[in-house]
Amino acid sequence: MVGIARSIGSALGQSQDNFVYIPIQTYFKIYGTRDTIWVNIQARGTEWMERAQDEARALMRARRHLAPNETDNFGIFDSASLMNLWKNLTGVIATAMIGVVSVFLVIGGVVIMNVMLATVTERTREIGIRKALGARHRDILLQFLVEATVMASVGGAIGVLTAYAISGLTRATTSVPMNVPFTAVVIAQLISAAVGIFFWSLPSQESGRLAADRSAAPGSLGLCRNLHAYEPQ
Repeated sequence: MVGIARSIGSALGQSQDNFVYIPIQTYFKIYGTRDTIWVNIQARGTEWMERAQDEARALMRARRHLAPNETDNFGIFDSASLMNLWKNLTGVIATAMIGVVSVFLVIGGVVIMNVMLATVTERTREIGIRKALGARHRDILLQFLVEATVMASVGGAIGVLTAYAISGLTRATTSVPMNVPFTAVVIAQLISAAVGIFFWSLPSQESGRLAADRSAAPGSLGLCRNLHAYEPQ
């Protein structure tokens, strides 16, 4: 052993310090000359990157005895190429996830719409009593709108907690760095609330008016009059 190299650190959760330098001819004697090898080249600075790549390409072509009109039978990867590959990969994943999440949002919105419609139908008597006591139509509409928003926000909060759990489990079991930014949490909650409002606002006015008309029947009004008549003095 000649010496110890300087610590490099980690990249994408993978340690870059687990390596050993040996002479290339020693490697060929141990592993043979048919295995694919990687040659790491470090430039003096960012301004030397292009020149270092040109020199490395020239040396590799000379080492492989390639004619000037022959194409390279080797590849050169720099940090920019790796970053572009990572961005393209994550971009494709993000685009696919947008489509999947959109489908689940539509499904959740339809569920909220059906639940709230059933709620309005079951609470017609309550709505009639409120109308008889002086509640306006927009007050009743606001009540159910708040309920739909809260229901959607609770679903968004459950999704955020699931994301935090998956992120923590990934960090604990793998070397992939993963976290959930706070801005993503805020955006997720806002989108969840907006979905609840949108899918409830479509049938809300008609269903609320229908429920109010049904509940304002003589029986409901008579019940309210009886409540006032027997109120203790």
